[in-house]
Amino acid sequence: MSIPGYRPKLIATDLDGTVVPLDRPVSVRTINAFRKAHEMGVEIFYVTGRPPRWMDNVREDFGVGNAICANGAILFDLMNLKIVEQWLLQVDTQKEIARRLREAIPGSHFAIEHGNDFHREKLYNTKWDAGIDNVGVDLIEEKITEPAFKMMVRCPDYQFTSDEMLQRAISAVGDICNPTHSNPAESHLEISALGVSKGETLAKIATRAGIAQEDVVSFGDNPNDFTMLDWAGRSWAMADGHPDCQKYANFVADPHHHDGVAIIIEQLLELPARPFVG
Repeated sequence: MSIPGYRPKLIATDLDGTVVPLDRPVSVRTINAFRKAHEMGVEIFYVTGRPPRWMDNVREDFGVGNAICANGAILFDLMNLKIVEQWLLQVDTQKEIARRLREAIPGSHFAIEHGNDFHREKLYNTKWDAGIDNVGVDLIEEKITEPAFKMMVRCPDYQFTSDEMLQRAISAVGDICNPTHSNPAESHLEISALGVSKGETLAKIATRAGIAQEDVVSFGDNPNDFTMLDWAGRSWAMADGHPDCQKYANFVADPHHHDGVAIIIEQLLELPARPFVG
């Protein structure tokens, strides 16, 4: 496939399931592609649902770039591991979300994240944050005491798929927050403040840097990437990602375990730079 246009000025990519495999380290080819892009003057942003506390290994693996964490809620200085800016869910909003979703998604349980903290209800099962909150609380309201960058909702008995949960959440709380998900195989939602998404924050950062939409490229594999894929001038959905991703992207990249993103970046870097217009 011949890629149209000029070399991008900004590459934005999701991490897990897009460039980071779940069962092996990031490939050398992928790391080299991002480093070469950086050396050629392309801005690199890892745009992820991960919280900042999960970004140390990304810094170590890639060694270049910056990050947008928590599905757009946090602008993160990756090389210095520092939060630059946040867009948070307020306390009253968190409580209202929990109230509404207990009715809309029976059997749901909650967790919240703020700063470096993770708090959960006892029946909210977690595998990634085991050890941070080993006890939990009966109701998440006990821990809703300050603004949070993310709320999470899980159905431990898998009564609903993530897609089914998302549709219920959009109807129940879409007027006060932005629900999404990053894994169709889980019964799990991730919730940000109203108007906060990967695409919204990416657009804000690009505008601040004076980079036009047409000079931004993005890659993603799940519903939390839809806004980013839709906004970027050129975007690629992963072939092994959520089937609806391809509705929002311009193109499809090979599966992540076949270095799909690296293959596209290598081709993008062969394109000429956009001519300067004085």
